[in-house]
Amino acid sequence: MSHAFDPSAFLAHCSGRPGVYRMFDADAKLLYVGKAKNLKKRLASYFRKVGLAPKTAALVARIAQIETTITANETEALLLEQTLIKEWRPPYNILLRDDKSYPYVFLSSEDAFPRLGIHRGAKKQKGRYFGPYPSAGAIRESLGLLQKAFLVRQCEDSYYRNRTRPCLQYQIKRCKGPCVGLVEPEEYAEDVRHSVMFLEGRSNALSAELSANMEQAAMRLDFERAAELRDKAAILRRVQDQQSMEGGTGDVDVVAAMVNPGGACVHLISVRGGRVLGSKNFFPQVAIEEDTGEVLYAFLAQYYLTNSERDLPSELIVNVLHDDYPTLLSAIHELRGRELDISHRVRGTRARWQALAVTNAEQALAARLANRQHLSARFDALAEALGLDEPPQRLECYDISHSSGEATVASCVVFGPEGPLKSDYRRYNIEGVTAGDDYAAMHQALTRRFSKLKEGEGKLPDVLLVDGGKGQLTMAQEVLQELAVPDLILLGVAKGVTRKPGLETLYLNDAAHEFTLPGDSPALHLIQQIRDEAHRFAITGHRARRGKTRRTSTLEDVAGVGPKRRRDLLKHFGGLQELARASAEEIAKAPGVSKKLAESIYAALHSE
Repeated sequence: MSHAFDPSAFLAHCSGRPGVYRMFDADAKLLYVGKAKNLKKRLASYFRKVGLAPKTAALVARIAQIETTITANETEALLLEQTLIKEWRPPYNILLRDDKSYPYVFLSSEDAFPRLGIHRGAKKQKGRYFGPYPSAGAIRESLGLLQKAFLVRQCEDSYYRNRTRPCLQYQIKRCKGPCVGLVEPEEYAEDVRHSVMFLEGRSNALSAELSANMEQAAMRLDFERAAELRDKAAILRRVQDQQSMEGGTGDVDVVAAMVNPGGACVHLISVRGGRVLGSKNFFPQVAIEEDTGEVLYAFLAQYYLTNSERDLPSELIVNVLHDDYPTLLSAIHELRGRELDISHRVRGTRARWQALAVTNAEQALAARLANRQHLSARFDALAEALGLDEPPQRLECYDISHSSGEATVASCVVFGPEGPLKSDYRRYNIEGVTAGDDYAAMHQALTRRFSKLKEGEGKLPDVLLVDGGKGQLTMAQEVLQELAVPDLILLGVAKGVTRKPGLETLYLNDAAHEFTLPGDSPALHLIQQIRDEAHRFAITGHRARRGKTRRTSTLEDVAGVGPKRRRDLLKHFGGLQELARASAEEIAKAPGVSKKLAESIYAALHSE
């Protein structure tokens, strides 16, 4: 604590009323802004001799001056606190970096042929606004689905008015060409009405209407129209499958905070009209490890009090409680003129929303910390373990998966200094080899991969990892020699005698160069991560291939599904392919299907 500041003298004249306090250092730099129900008691807690948290002790050591502002009540204090934090961004406050407005879907309903688009900022244009969406990615996904399903134009008015012939969107069946009169106003209005139903969260009613129209078209023998309606219903049903949270009600923001040493994450899920519109991660600036409740409270206060144009839900669902939530709600009501509820103990769909937010916050924070702190160190450690002058920039790993030789699939996964390069992942369906011959399968996969490399396709890896022992390594050597591939580093990864993770045996370039790494080696952790990803990717491909070959007339074997119910199911989903894509919960929504029967149908369609 600075000798220039005397806490005893300051506290002797400090008010006990509600207000805001500001702490400055010797250079008059603002360190921290806080609010208090009782200024004297709150400020006295900073200067007790024992029990201070490390962050608080570091703050107190720098205090040279404290200024206070008395307010009429704690609610006014909270509003003033958030205004000052937003303006000055003190280093010891928890800071929310995102301060931009969220996007909406805009429908220009005043036009003869309305358009859909993304809108931010003040709602000055005449039309309807749907949202808000938590990110531009979430809104583009919804607009993309609408464009595929209903072909409502999304071009700017200036572009639309100057067209003399249809654009590319018409050619690829993403628009009906209203700019040059290729669609009747009544038909276009119907597409707009369906788009509005989707944006309002009435997907179930929309799906039912499309299914009924599809059946009517089929009865009229208008099979082209029936197929078009079937495809639209299929697109919507896939959205409902992806929206596992479908079925709730109301406008809700689900907010979960997670704190680990070194960082904090707040995950927000936006629900409007009972439909999950999307989610977003926030990483508040946290100087030293904070309590989860404090981080969440600080986030909510800044998020809802510092931007008056930000859309307010009717309810907040949080993962931790805080004593000051009543004050926060009072401040929101005073500032925004709307009442808001905060819920913690929830059930049903709301509990699933809450669990999803917590899971996403945990994973996002873990990924952020892992990428920032460890990935670079792992690549450096691998370079040292392999005797390289500099860290490798591209690692490829191969693995084989099959069931007693059936539906063999080889996987190739790629990692770079930034992590997995999933766009470069590849799977190879292995054909024409003896069932269960992993060496021949590996030979075929590597031959196909590096033959393309010789033809100028793809990139040469710096390190080639092969999941297997000496045999697989020898097979890889033969392929590279046959194709005259330029020198690259070969690394074989074999399970140790005990087959436990951390006890792998490694082979560098050939079987003679055998070595091991300590279980806590960052290089070994990187190798394990890549090998596990290759294994996962291979198994996923193998299961999909095996399931495809085994899936026949599976519905006929399900008890309780007779010809009529089978026909109704296929009509409801638009075919067996869409039924196979549906979850058990979606199947249970079909007429006359109980939850137990839906699970039996799902199990039959996905049997191994």
